[in-house]
Amino acid sequence: MSDWANLSDLAILTALVFYLLSLVAHAIEWGVARNVTAIPVAKRAPRRTKALATAGAGPAIESDASEADDTDHVDTTDSEASGLADGDDAGPTGAEVDAARTRRIEMFGRLGVNLMVLAVLFNVAGLVFRGIAGQRAPWGNMYEFTLSAVALIGLAYLVMAFKFTMRWLGLPTALVTTLGTGLAVTVFYVDVAPLVPALHSVWFVVHIAAAAVAGAAFNVGALASILYLIRSRMERKETVRGYWAKMPHSDRLDAIAYRLHAFAFPLWTFAVAAGAVWAQYAWGRFWGWDPKETWALVTWVIYACYLHARATAGWRGKRAAVIALIGVASFWFNFIGVNMLFSGLHSYAGI
Repeated sequence: MSDWANLSDLAILTALVFYLLSLVAHAIEWGVARNVTAIPVAKRAPRRTKALATAGAGPAIESDASEADDTDHVDTTDSEASGLADGDDAGPTGAEVDAARTRRIEMFGRLGVNLMVLAVLFNVAGLVFRGIAGQRAPWGNMYEFTLSAVALIGLAYLVMAFKFTMRWLGLPTALVTTLGTGLAVTVFYVDVAPLVPALHSVWFVVHIAAAAVAGAAFNVGALASILYLIRSRMERKETVRGYWAKMPHSDRLDAIAYRLHAFAFPLWTFAVAAGAVWAQYAWGRFWGWDPKETWALVTWVIYACYLHARATAGWRGKRAAVIALIGVASFWFNFIGVNMLFSGLHSYAGI
């Protein structure tokens, strides 16, 4: 058992290193793109492409495959302008400078994605080794919960990056996964131990799996909402520059966030219902207003308000994004804060 536990610890530390390297690579990618400028919104020529195939109504999401024509950016830099003005004797032409910059952006972007792949693989391996060491599902405490959530957030990003070419989510995703793994390793770490009796149920696995997948989608949706808020502010001021100019228009960022939340909400609903069934099995009642149960319900209500406001009141943009951020804050408070601040039937999951 100790050998598997040591392998798990080594794999998680390796995952942390790769998460950090992915963050650095994406940060350099953004830095290299600092001279990219955007076409004013009024000059855009929208072009529809394949929509993101997820549940829920709302504006179609265009993949980044159309970004060459429709991502509000032109390949214009200060060095390009000077090259055109000074002629051939001034050195590399603007087109050459732009091509070199584009190659660097691609190189560091692809490097960041590949490092994220390695990080997720080692993260998953560490969880598997931890499960083998404990002869159980690796979800018995906050350390394991956090690592599972981080792995799913990274996996969700990779699916979106490869299937829908949404690599622009790389920097915020790498930041979240690095912070989450670092927090797990430094604050939440506990030795491998057997599960408490309340966790010996198939509903434990069902409940946690559904909650973790929903949480990953909520978090990626929240990242899209944050990017929307920043990008839309730049558009209003007509100051869209740098890597922001390579992202989709703010309307599409808003639509992406909405569809991610629409995908996650039914899973969160199922997780809450499965948790009630598990509570009946473990403690003889479906609901007891335990702090964890209460905040799970609060989180459900916030996201229900988000979807209801968009579907009936037509709330889009800033107001919807703010509700989404309140929802993800409630999710993380339920995930970590409740265990640290309150005692209850779920206290076995504390640090």
